[in-house]
Amino acid sequence: MPANTRVMKVKAIITGATGMVGEGVLLECLNHPDVEEVLVINRKPGGVPHPKLREIIHIDFFNLSPIEQQLIGFNACFFCLGVSSAA
Repeated sequence: MPANTRVMKVKAIITGATGMVGEGVLLECLNHPDVEEVLVINRKPGGVPHPKLREIIHIDFFNLSPIEQQLIGFNACFFCLGVSSAA
């Protein structure tokens, strides 16, 4: 990579990080050196401690206005919310 190339650090939001797909995305983000911050928005606590990680418990995904100020400044979003085909 040329010396003047700037790597943009990722600040990612992940919904559904307690599910199978969301958990995989979360772990990859936490382990990747270009990801500097991860915000997970879950309906229940995820229980994953990490210095890069911040968690918001929010039930109504049809109304994000109560948490919208906390979403400012992120440049990636992984929407992993849903019900598994096994459930």
